[in-house]
Amino acid sequence: MTEPVAGSDRRAESRRGWIFICATAVVAGVAIGFIGGAFRWCLQTADRLRIDFVEWAHELTGPGWLAPMAAAALGATLAALIVRWVPLAAGSGIQHVEAVYRGDAQAPLLVLLPAKFIGGILSIGSGLVLGREGPTVHMGAAIGAEAARRARLPDPDIRMMQTAVGGAGLAVAFNAPIGGTLFALEEVTKSFRLPAVLATLLAAATAVGCVRFILGNDPDFFVTSVDTPALGWLPLFVVFGLLTGFLGAVYNRLVLWFLDHVGGLRRVSAIAKAALIGAIVGLAMFVYPQAVGGGDTLTQLILGGHEIVLPVVIGYLLVRFVAGPLSYSAAVPGGLFAPLLAVGALWGLLFVGVTDPLLPADVAALAIPMALVGMAAFFGATVRAPVTGIVVVIEMTATTAVAIPMLAATAAAVLVTELIGSPPIYDSLRERMLPEAER
Repeated sequence: MTEPVAGSDRRAESRRGWIFICATAVVAGVAIGFIGGAFRWCLQTADRLRIDFVEWAHELTGPGWLAPMAAAALGATLAALIVRWVPLAAGSGIQHVEAVYRGDAQAPLLVLLPAKFIGGILSIGSGLVLGREGPTVHMGAAIGAEAARRARLPDPDIRMMQTAVGGAGLAVAFNAPIGGTLFALEEVTKSFRLPAVLATLLAAATAVGCVRFILGNDPDFFVTSVDTPALGWLPLFVVFGLLTGFLGAVYNRLVLWFLDHVGGLRRVSAIAKAALIGAIVGLAMFVYPQAVGGGDTLTQLILGGHEIVLPVVIGYLLVRFVAGPLSYSAAVPGGLFAPLLAVGALWGLLFVGVTDPLLPADVAALAIPMALVGMAAFFGATVRAPVTGIVVVIEMTATTAVAIPMLAATAAAVLVTELIGSPPIYDSLRERMLPEAER
Protein backbone atom coordinates (compact mmCIF):
# COMPACT_ATOMS: atom_id res chain seq x y z
CA MET A 1 0.00 0.00 0.00
CA THR A 2 2.98 2.33 0.52
CA GLU A 3 4.37 2.02 -3.03
CA PRO A 4 1.76 4.24 -4.75
CA VAL A 5 2.29 6.91 -2.09
CA ALA A 6 6.05 6.77 -2.57
CA GLY A 7 5.58 6.93 -6.33
CA SER A 8 3.27 9.92 -5.96
CA ASP A 9 5.85 11.66 -3.74
CA ARG A 10 8.55 11.11 -6.32
CA ARG A 11 6.36 12.54 -9.08
CA ALA A 12 5.51 15.57 -6.95
CA GLU A 13 9.19 16.09 -6.16
CA SER A 14 10.03 15.76 -9.85
CA ARG A 15 7.41 18.38 -10.75
CA ARG A 16 8.80 20.74 -8.10
CA GLY A 17 12.26 20.20 -9.57
CA TRP A 18 11.07 21.11 -13.05
CA ILE A 19 9.32 24.23 -11.73
CA PHE A 20 12.45 25.31 -9.87
CA ILE A 21 14.62 24.82 -12.95
CA CYS A 22 12.23 26.78 -15.19
CA ALA A 23 11.76 29.60 -12.69
CA THR A 24 15.50 29.87 -12.12
CA ALA A 25 16.15 30.00 -15.87
CA VAL A 26 13.64 32.82 -16.34
CA VAL A 27 15.03 34.91 -13.46
CA ALA A 28 18.61 34.41 -14.64
CA GLY A 29 17.53 35.18 -18.20
CA VAL A 30 16.15 38.56 -17.12
CA ALA A 31 19.44 39.36 -15.38
CA ILE A 32 21.72 38.47 -18.31
CA GLY A 33 19.31 40.17 -20.71
CA PHE A 34 19.60 43.57 -19.06
CA ILE A 35 23.27 43.23 -18.08
CA GLY A 36 24.24 41.91 -21.51
CA GLY A 37 22.18 44.64 -23.16
CA ALA A 38 23.99 47.29 -21.13
CA PHE A 39 27.31 45.68 -22.09
CA ARG A 40 26.42 45.84 -25.78
CA TRP A 41 25.26 49.45 -25.50
CA CYS A 42 28.55 50.44 -23.85
CA LEU A 43 30.54 48.73 -26.60
CA GLN A 44 28.49 50.42 -29.33
CA THR A 45 29.15 53.77 -27.69
CA ALA A 46 32.86 52.94 -27.39
CA ASP A 47 32.96 52.06 -31.11
CA ARG A 48 31.57 55.45 -32.09
CA LEU A 49 33.91 57.30 -29.75
CA ARG A 50 36.89 55.32 -31.06
CA ILE A 51 36.17 56.23 -34.68
CA ASP A 52 35.79 59.91 -33.73
CA PHE A 53 39.02 59.72 -31.75
CA VAL A 54 40.96 58.31 -34.71
CA GLU A 55 39.58 61.01 -37.00
CA TRP A 56 40.74 63.61 -34.47
CA ALA A 57 44.17 61.96 -34.31
CA HIS A 58 44.51 62.24 -38.09
CA GLU A 59 43.98 65.99 -37.83
CA LEU A 60 46.76 66.46 -35.28
CA THR A 61 50.02 68.03 -36.32
CA GLY A 62 53.04 65.85 -35.67
CA PRO A 63 52.90 62.13 -34.84
CA GLY A 64 49.14 61.79 -34.48
CA TRP A 65 49.48 58.01 -34.71
CA LEU A 66 50.80 57.98 -31.14
CA ALA A 67 47.35 58.93 -29.78
CA PRO A 68 45.49 55.74 -30.80
CA MET A 69 48.52 53.65 -29.83
CA ALA A 70 48.50 55.15 -26.35
CA ALA A 71 44.71 54.85 -25.98
CA ALA A 72 44.63 51.17 -27.01
CA ALA A 73 47.63 50.38 -24.83
CA LEU A 74 45.96 52.06 -21.84
CA GLY A 75 42.72 50.13 -22.35
CA ALA A 76 44.56 46.82 -22.65
CA THR A 77 46.66 47.61 -19.57
CA LEU A 78 43.64 48.39 -17.42
CA ALA A 79 41.91 45.23 -18.65
CA ALA A 80 45.01 43.20 -17.77
CA LEU A 81 45.00 44.70 -14.27
CA ILE A 82 41.41 43.49 -13.84
CA VAL A 83 42.51 40.01 -14.94
CA ARG A 84 45.24 40.12 -12.30
CA TRP A 85 42.46 40.72 -9.77
CA VAL A 86 40.16 38.02 -11.23
CA PRO A 87 42.30 35.59 -13.29
CA LEU A 88 39.23 33.72 -14.57
CA ALA A 89 38.20 36.88 -16.47
CA ALA A 90 40.98 36.34 -19.04
CA GLY A 91 40.07 35.40 -22.60
CA SER A 92 36.72 34.23 -23.85
CA GLY A 93 35.45 32.13 -20.95
CA ILE A 94 33.52 29.77 -23.20
CA GLN A 95 36.11 27.06 -22.66
CA HIS A 96 35.56 27.46 -18.91
CA VAL A 97 31.79 27.07 -19.35
CA GLU A 98 32.45 23.83 -21.24
CA ALA A 99 34.87 22.59 -18.57
CA VAL A 100 32.32 23.30 -15.81
CA TYR A 101 29.61 21.37 -17.62
CA ARG A 102 31.98 18.40 -17.98
CA GLY A 103 32.79 18.53 -14.28
CA ASP A 104 36.42 19.54 -14.86
CA ALA A 105 36.14 22.98 -13.23
CA GLN A 106 34.14 24.81 -10.57
CA ALA A 107 31.19 26.97 -11.61
CA PRO A 108 32.10 30.68 -11.70
CA LEU A 109 31.35 33.00 -8.80
CA LEU A 110 29.50 36.28 -9.14
CA VAL A 111 32.72 38.31 -8.77
CA LEU A 112 33.38 37.36 -12.39
CA LEU A 113 30.48 39.57 -13.49
CA PRO A 114 31.99 43.04 -12.91
CA ALA A 115 35.42 41.80 -14.01
CA LYS A 116 34.14 40.63 -17.39
CA PHE A 117 31.85 43.63 -17.84
CA ILE A 118 34.41 46.33 -17.12
CA GLY A 119 37.37 44.42 -18.55
CA GLY A 120 35.48 43.67 -21.76
CA ILE A 121 34.54 47.31 -22.27
CA LEU A 122 38.17 48.36 -21.73
CA SER A 123 39.70 45.74 -24.03
CA ILE A 124 37.15 45.60 -26.86
CA GLY A 125 36.25 49.27 -26.58
CA SER A 126 39.90 50.31 -26.88
CA GLY A 127 40.13 48.55 -30.24
CA LEU A 128 41.47 45.05 -29.56
CA VAL A 129 40.08 42.61 -32.12
CA LEU A 130 37.97 40.63 -29.68
CA GLY A 131 34.31 39.66 -29.50
CA ARG A 132 31.57 40.62 -27.05
CA GLU A 133 30.10 37.13 -27.00
CA GLY A 134 32.80 35.49 -24.83
CA PRO A 135 32.36 37.89 -21.91
CA THR A 136 28.56 37.81 -22.30
CA VAL A 137 28.48 34.00 -22.26
CA HIS A 138 30.75 33.92 -19.20
CA MET A 139 28.68 36.56 -17.40
CA GLY A 140 25.58 34.52 -18.18
CA ALA A 141 27.23 31.41 -16.79
CA ALA A 142 28.12 33.24 -13.55
CA ILE A 143 24.55 34.51 -13.22
CA GLY A 144 23.11 31.07 -13.96
CA ALA A 145 25.35 29.35 -11.44
CA GLU A 146 24.56 31.91 -8.73
CA ALA A 147 20.83 31.70 -9.40
CA ALA A 148 20.99 27.90 -9.17
CA ARG A 149 22.90 28.12 -5.88
CA ARG A 150 20.31 30.53 -4.46
CA ALA A 151 17.56 28.14 -5.57
CA ARG A 152 19.48 25.35 -3.77
CA LEU A 153 19.59 23.18 -6.83
CA PRO A 154 21.94 20.17 -6.75
CA ASP A 155 25.40 20.41 -8.25
CA PRO A 156 24.52 18.77 -11.60
CA ASP A 157 21.72 21.31 -12.04
CA ILE A 158 24.08 24.16 -11.16
CA ARG A 159 26.40 23.03 -13.95
CA MET A 160 23.46 22.69 -16.30
CA MET A 161 22.06 26.11 -15.37
CA GLN A 162 25.36 27.91 -15.91
CA THR A 163 25.46 26.32 -19.36
CA ALA A 164 21.86 27.26 -20.17
CA VAL A 165 22.25 30.89 -19.11
CA GLY A 166 25.64 31.00 -20.82
CA GLY A 167 23.77 30.08 -24.00
CA ALA A 168 21.35 32.89 -23.23
CA GLY A 169 24.41 35.14 -23.02
CA LEU A 170 25.34 34.22 -26.58
CA ALA A 171 21.75 34.88 -27.62
CA VAL A 172 22.04 38.37 -26.10
CA ALA A 173 25.42 39.02 -27.72
CA PHE A 174 24.13 38.23 -31.21
CA ASN A 175 20.40 38.96 -30.78
CA ALA A 176 19.91 35.32 -31.77
CA PRO A 177 17.76 33.32 -29.31
CA ILE A 178 17.70 30.13 -31.39
CA GLY A 179 21.42 30.40 -32.12
CA GLY A 180 22.19 30.86 -28.43
CA THR A 181 20.12 27.80 -27.56
CA LEU A 182 21.82 25.72 -30.22
CA PHE A 183 25.24 26.92 -29.06
CA ALA A 184 24.62 25.62 -25.54
CA LEU A 185 23.38 22.29 -26.87
CA GLU A 186 25.60 21.73 -29.93
CA GLU A 187 28.88 23.20 -28.70
CA VAL A 188 28.83 22.91 -24.89
CA THR A 189 26.67 19.95 -23.88
CA LYS A 190 26.80 18.15 -27.25
CA SER A 191 23.44 16.64 -26.33
CA PHE A 192 19.74 17.50 -26.36
CA ARG A 193 18.56 16.48 -22.89
CA LEU A 194 15.14 17.88 -22.09
CA PRO A 195 15.98 19.78 -18.86
CA ALA A 196 18.90 21.57 -20.56
CA VAL A 197 16.83 22.27 -23.67
CA LEU A 198 13.94 23.72 -21.66
CA ALA A 199 16.16 25.80 -19.36
CA THR A 200 18.14 27.21 -22.28
CA LEU A 201 15.03 28.04 -24.29
CA LEU A 202 13.44 29.88 -21.39
CA ALA A 203 16.63 31.74 -20.47
CA ALA A 204 17.38 32.72 -24.07
CA ALA A 205 13.85 33.86 -24.87
CA THR A 206 13.65 35.92 -21.67
CA ALA A 207 17.13 37.40 -22.14
CA VAL A 208 16.63 38.45 -25.75
CA GLY A 209 13.24 39.91 -24.90
CA CYS A 210 14.92 42.07 -22.25
CA VAL A 211 17.86 43.16 -24.40
CA ARG A 212 15.49 44.32 -27.13
CA PHE A 213 14.01 46.80 -24.68
CA ILE A 214 17.46 48.41 -24.59
CA LEU A 215 18.70 48.04 -28.18
CA GLY A 216 15.48 47.80 -30.19
CA ASN A 217 13.63 44.99 -31.91
CA ASP A 218 15.66 44.91 -35.13
CA PRO A 219 18.20 42.39 -36.46
CA ASP A 220 21.85 43.19 -35.82
CA PHE A 221 22.65 43.65 -39.51
CA PHE A 222 20.53 45.19 -42.24
CA VAL A 223 21.21 43.36 -45.48
CA THR A 224 20.61 45.01 -48.82
CA SER A 225 18.17 43.21 -51.11
CA VAL A 226 19.62 39.78 -51.91
CA ASP A 227 18.24 37.42 -54.54
CA THR A 228 18.52 33.70 -53.99
CA PRO A 229 21.55 32.53 -56.01
CA ALA A 230 20.76 30.19 -58.89
CA LEU A 231 21.42 26.52 -58.16
CA GLY A 232 24.03 26.53 -60.91
CA TRP A 233 26.27 28.54 -58.56
CA LEU A 234 26.15 25.82 -55.89
CA PRO A 235 29.45 24.15 -56.97
CA LEU A 236 31.20 27.52 -56.61
CA PHE A 237 29.88 27.86 -53.06
CA VAL A 238 31.09 24.34 -52.29
CA VAL A 239 34.58 25.20 -53.58
CA PHE A 240 34.46 28.32 -51.44
CA GLY A 241 33.50 26.19 -48.44
CA LEU A 242 36.38 23.78 -49.02
CA LEU A 243 38.86 26.65 -49.13
CA THR A 244 37.23 28.17 -46.04
CA GLY A 245 37.91 24.94 -44.17
CA PHE A 246 41.64 25.32 -44.80
CA LEU A 247 41.49 28.99 -43.85
CA GLY A 248 39.70 28.16 -40.59
CA ALA A 249 42.36 25.58 -39.72
CA VAL A 250 45.08 28.18 -40.32
CA TYR A 251 43.25 30.68 -38.14
CA ASN A 252 42.95 28.21 -35.26
CA ARG A 253 46.61 27.34 -35.53
CA LEU A 254 47.49 31.04 -35.52
CA VAL A 255 45.47 31.59 -32.33
CA LEU A 256 47.36 28.79 -30.60
CA TRP A 257 50.72 29.97 -32.03
CA PHE A 258 50.28 33.43 -30.55
CA LEU A 259 49.15 31.98 -27.22
CA ASP A 260 52.27 29.81 -27.10
CA HIS A 261 54.76 32.48 -28.12
CA VAL A 262 53.30 35.44 -26.23
CA GLY A 263 52.65 33.31 -23.18
CA GLY A 264 56.17 31.91 -23.47
CA LEU A 265 57.70 35.34 -22.81
CA ARG A 266 58.14 34.61 -19.10
CA ARG A 267 60.37 37.60 -18.41
CA VAL A 268 57.75 40.05 -19.62
CA SER A 269 54.82 40.70 -17.30
CA ALA A 270 51.30 39.97 -18.49
CA ILE A 271 50.42 43.66 -18.10
CA ALA A 272 53.40 44.76 -20.23
CA LYS A 273 52.47 42.23 -22.92
CA ALA A 274 48.88 43.46 -22.98
CA ALA A 275 50.06 47.07 -23.26
CA LEU A 276 52.42 46.23 -26.15
CA ILE A 277 49.71 44.33 -28.02
CA GLY A 278 47.33 47.23 -27.43
CA ALA A 279 49.89 49.64 -28.90
CA ILE A 280 50.31 47.46 -32.00
CA VAL A 281 46.55 47.29 -32.52
CA GLY A 282 46.35 51.05 -31.93
CA LEU A 283 48.80 51.62 -34.78
CA ALA A 284 46.67 49.42 -37.05
CA MET A 285 43.64 51.41 -35.89
CA PHE A 286 45.27 54.63 -37.09
CA VAL A 287 45.85 53.15 -40.56
CA TYR A 288 42.64 51.07 -40.88
CA PRO A 289 40.08 52.36 -38.32
CA GLN A 290 37.47 49.77 -39.36
CA ALA A 291 39.94 46.88 -39.16
CA VAL A 292 39.98 46.75 -35.36
CA GLY A 293 37.41 46.22 -32.62
CA GLY A 294 34.63 43.66 -32.73
CA GLY A 295 34.01 44.22 -36.45
CA ASP A 296 30.27 44.93 -36.51
CA THR A 297 30.61 48.25 -38.32
CA LEU A 298 32.78 46.70 -41.03
CA THR A 299 30.43 43.75 -41.42
CA GLN A 300 27.47 46.12 -41.75
CA LEU A 301 29.28 48.06 -44.49
CA ILE A 302 29.80 44.82 -46.42
CA LEU A 303 26.26 43.49 -45.99
CA GLY A 304 24.77 46.91 -46.69
CA GLY A 305 26.28 46.88 -50.17
CA HIS A 306 29.01 49.45 -49.51
CA GLU A 307 31.59 49.05 -52.27
CA ILE A 308 35.08 48.26 -51.00
CA VAL A 309 37.88 48.00 -53.55
CA LEU A 310 39.81 44.74 -53.59
CA PRO A 311 43.15 46.08 -52.22
CA VAL A 312 41.31 47.52 -49.20
CA VAL A 313 39.48 44.21 -48.69
CA ILE A 314 42.84 42.44 -48.67
CA GLY A 315 44.24 44.96 -46.20
CA TYR A 316 41.28 44.61 -43.84
CA LEU A 317 41.40 40.84 -44.07
CA LEU A 318 45.12 40.59 -43.36
CA VAL A 319 44.93 42.98 -40.42
CA ARG A 320 41.95 41.24 -38.82
CA PHE A 321 43.27 37.75 -39.56
CA VAL A 322 46.43 38.49 -37.58
CA ALA A 323 45.16 41.05 -35.09
CA GLY A 324 42.41 38.72 -33.81
CA PRO A 325 44.74 35.95 -32.62
CA LEU A 326 47.27 38.56 -31.44
CA SER A 327 44.62 40.37 -29.40
CA TYR A 328 43.44 37.10 -27.87
CA SER A 329 47.00 36.34 -26.71
CA ALA A 330 46.86 39.50 -24.55
CA ALA A 331 44.79 37.40 -22.09
CA VAL A 332 42.25 40.15 -21.43
CA PRO A 333 38.44 39.76 -21.45
CA GLY A 334 37.17 39.18 -24.98
CA GLY A 335 35.99 36.42 -27.29
CA LEU A 336 36.61 35.03 -30.75
CA PHE A 337 33.15 34.71 -32.31
CA ALA A 338 32.37 38.25 -33.48
CA PRO A 339 35.78 38.76 -35.15
CA LEU A 340 35.23 35.44 -36.98
CA LEU A 341 32.10 36.84 -38.61
CA ALA A 342 33.92 39.89 -39.95
CA VAL A 343 36.79 37.75 -41.26
CA GLY A 344 34.30 35.41 -42.94
CA ALA A 345 32.51 38.31 -44.65
CA LEU A 346 35.82 39.79 -45.89
CA TRP A 347 36.95 36.38 -47.10
CA GLY A 348 33.72 36.05 -49.10
CA LEU A 349 34.34 39.42 -50.75
CA LEU A 350 37.93 38.48 -51.57
CA PHE A 351 36.88 35.17 -53.10
CA VAL A 352 34.36 36.91 -55.37
CA GLY A 353 36.90 39.57 -56.32
CA VAL A 354 39.50 36.97 -57.31
CA THR A 355 37.18 34.60 -59.18
CA ASP A 356 35.19 37.25 -61.05
CA PRO A 357 37.86 37.83 -63.76
CA LEU A 358 38.43 34.07 -64.10
CA LEU A 359 34.85 33.00 -64.86
CA PRO A 360 32.67 34.01 -67.82
CA ALA A 361 29.56 34.69 -65.74
CA ASP A 362 29.01 37.72 -63.49
CA VAL A 363 30.41 36.50 -60.18
CA ALA A 364 30.41 40.05 -58.77
CA ALA A 365 26.66 39.76 -58.22
CA LEU A 366 27.43 37.12 -55.57
CA ALA A 367 29.42 39.50 -53.35
CA ILE A 368 26.87 39.86 -50.55
CA PRO A 369 25.64 36.23 -50.72
CA MET A 370 29.25 35.02 -50.54
CA ALA A 371 29.93 37.32 -47.58
CA LEU A 372 26.92 35.87 -45.74
CA VAL A 373 28.02 32.33 -46.55
CA GLY A 374 31.57 33.17 -45.51
CA MET A 375 30.37 34.27 -42.08
CA ALA A 376 28.69 30.93 -41.38
CA ALA A 377 31.29 28.72 -43.07
CA PHE A 378 34.28 30.33 -41.33
CA PHE A 379 32.47 30.10 -37.99
CA GLY A 380 31.76 26.43 -38.64
CA ALA A 381 35.35 25.71 -39.64
CA THR A 382 36.89 27.26 -36.53
CA VAL A 383 34.35 26.48 -33.81
CA ARG A 384 33.03 23.23 -35.37
CA ALA A 385 29.44 24.10 -34.50
CA PRO A 386 28.00 24.35 -38.03
CA VAL A 387 24.30 24.47 -37.20
CA THR A 388 24.89 27.17 -34.60
CA GLY A 389 26.90 29.22 -37.08
CA ILE A 390 24.25 29.01 -39.78
CA VAL A 391 21.38 29.89 -37.45
CA VAL A 392 23.28 32.77 -35.81
CA VAL A 393 24.00 34.37 -39.20
CA ILE A 394 20.41 33.91 -40.36
CA GLU A 395 19.05 35.44 -37.14
CA MET A 396 21.53 38.33 -37.14
CA THR A 397 20.71 39.23 -40.74
CA ALA A 398 17.04 38.18 -40.89
CA THR A 399 17.59 36.66 -44.33
CA THR A 400 17.27 33.11 -45.60
CA ALA A 401 17.95 33.86 -49.26
CA VAL A 402 21.31 32.06 -49.19
CA ALA A 403 20.33 29.23 -46.85
CA ILE A 404 21.08 26.42 -49.33
CA PRO A 405 24.54 27.72 -50.35
CA MET A 406 25.23 28.39 -46.67
CA LEU A 407 24.42 24.79 -45.74
CA ALA A 408 26.56 23.39 -48.55
CA ALA A 409 29.56 25.66 -47.95
CA THR A 410 29.51 25.22 -44.17
CA ALA A 411 29.31 21.46 -44.50
CA ALA A 412 32.25 21.51 -46.93
CA ALA A 413 34.28 23.71 -44.58
CA VAL A 414 33.65 21.48 -41.56
CA LEU A 415 34.45 18.37 -43.64
CA VAL A 416 37.85 19.78 -44.60
CA THR A 417 38.76 20.64 -41.01
CA GLU A 418 37.80 17.13 -39.92
CA LEU A 419 39.80 15.48 -42.71
CA ILE A 420 42.96 17.47 -41.98
CA GLY A 421 42.64 16.90 -38.24
CA SER A 422 42.22 20.52 -37.12
CA PRO A 423 40.57 20.44 -33.67
CA PRO A 424 37.78 22.88 -32.74
CA ILE A 425 39.27 26.01 -31.23
CA TYR A 426 37.42 25.76 -27.92
CA ASP A 427 38.47 22.14 -27.44
CA SER A 428 42.07 23.28 -27.78
CA LEU A 429 41.57 26.22 -25.43
CA ARG A 430 39.81 24.05 -22.83
CA GLU A 431 42.64 21.52 -22.84
CA ARG A 432 45.16 24.31 -22.30
CA MET A 433 43.11 25.71 -19.44
CA LEU A 434 42.99 22.47 -17.47
CA PRO A 435 45.93 21.27 -15.36
CA GLU A 436 48.02 18.52 -16.92
CA ALA A 437 46.66 15.91 -14.51
CA GLU A 438 43.05 16.60 -15.53
CA ARG A 439 43.51 16.30 -19.30
